[in-house]
Amino acid sequence: MSLPSYAFGVSGVALLGETIGGNLRRAVGAYGDRDAMVEVASGRRWTYGEFGADVETVARGLMARGIAKGDRVGIWAPNCAEWTITQYATATIGAILVNINPAYRTHELAYALNQSGVKLLVSATEFKTSDYRAMVDEVRKDCAALEDTVYIGTSDWDELVAAAEGISKEQLSEREAELSFDDPINIQYTSGTTGFPKGATLSHHNILNNGYFVTELIGFTEDDRLCIPVPFYHCFGMVMGNLGCTTHGACMVIPGPAFDPKSTLQAVQDERCTGLYGVPTMFIAELGLPDFASYDLTSLRTGVMAGSPCPVEVMKRCVADMHMAEVAICYGMTETSPVSTQTRRDDDLDRRTSTVGQVMPHVEVKLVDPATGLVVPRGEPGELCTRGYSVMLGYWNEPEKTAEAIDQARWMHTGDLAVMRDDGYVTIVGRIKDMVIRGGENVYPREIEEFLYTHPGVADVQVIGVPDPKYGEELCAWIKLKPGADPLDAAKVKEFATGKLAHYKIPRYVLLVDDFPMTVTGKIRKVEMREKSVELLGLNQPG
Repeated sequence: MSLPSYAFGVSGVALLGETIGGNLRRAVGAYGDRDAMVEVASGRRWTYGEFGADVETVARGLMARGIAKGDRVGIWAPNCAEWTITQYATATIGAILVNINPAYRTHELAYALNQSGVKLLVSATEFKTSDYRAMVDEVRKDCAALEDTVYIGTSDWDELVAAAEGISKEQLSEREAELSFDDPINIQYTSGTTGFPKGATLSHHNILNNGYFVTELIGFTEDDRLCIPVPFYHCFGMVMGNLGCTTHGACMVIPGPAFDPKSTLQAVQDERCTGLYGVPTMFIAELGLPDFASYDLTSLRTGVMAGSPCPVEVMKRCVADMHMAEVAICYGMTETSPVSTQTRRDDDLDRRTSTVGQVMPHVEVKLVDPATGLVVPRGEPGELCTRGYSVMLGYWNEPEKTAEAIDQARWMHTGDLAVMRDDGYVTIVGRIKDMVIRGGENVYPREIEEFLYTHPGVADVQVIGVPDPKYGEELCAWIKLKPGADPLDAAKVKEFATGKLAHYKIPRYVLLVDDFPMTVTGKIRKVEMREKSVELLGLNQPG
């Protein structure tokens, strides 16, 4: 008889039972003179002693600005040193950091600020085509809780630092003594099926330990230097990256504000990085550079690839041409801090390309029949559920949504269909939910649909994912027009959505239809829509 699809991550390494601030203080004590952070674009560098001092100063500055334990502090900026310093400073005083995607437009920004009740926003002044100041000014009147904005790289930041003089080190210590490692410390918005993102609320314990064990499994020590081109607003950057480094005394290397293949490889070469993170499309872009062979990547040993499945040929080249013999594959979701399964340092090519690894230390995984809730035998598909220290506290101010995701036994239901092999390794085979993963970004069609309903010419709309060789999936909108409405195409939809939706949520394809394929009970048949779209658009079926 086959074993049940259940696994528990046995480990001889204990969980960290401390706050993020407490853990950083230990790292500063142990690794004070070693490199903690390098911001390549500006040339700025911090030892652990200097990094710890700057974090403490900004923590006191935030206290001087009236930030209490449990207050929400928003961060809206691309990757930069101040992002990381704010991450640790808020944790040190028990404030809850609210990550805001740099690609957000006014519609999404206002929602995140309001839903979480952000009191103070730390923001860039601009990024790419976004004028953050103008956008904040536009939504400020609608954000009742927002009292204060600090713009990075301006006198605002200097004033925040100077305000630290008003708070003594003793007062900071008193604040830290009030904190528990189970306190909420971070809100990350993950697109929801109800039309608006949900705020996954994470504790010190959640993210400190997940960052620690992801890098523990790839053998991190204080001698490692990690190049982090993935965004900090995701768990990938701030948890697996930043916290993964500081829990081991390793160095965080920020190659640029946003991903660029050239600057990433240049940073690896110049800073002698031993690890590199990315989603498969990032590694594909790096390997595809015409001058790829000119970069000295011999310092690399390991890294993490996550976000979507890794093609076999890409993995082969990462190992052979990028010297990443110990690269790991991770699977997870924001709600689980994020990683639930990971391949191991010595896994073969098959495990690294056909699976998402085995269960993490101190975490449980089971696969259940979605209809009965019973654990399925190994080798049969079931919904992947996970339980343990990594499961979020809940969705911010949404107990009903939390109850839908986390059952009474504290199992997080991922909505992903998976198979557990006899060796305990897990393969993702599909999704119960109709989530689209575009270039590592999770997009829920319902949110896009509800936005497109606001167009005056749209009578009904359904959004699906269709295969794309670059991003894995692209969005396709099926639109029924109101009688007499002007025809819509992809360009007009893009024009309507630009400035209101993040670029990756804007459908690439638009099909005008009279009806949607339905089941006899009146449910939309999105599988049939996908097949028809592939045919109509002349797209190749995914291999």
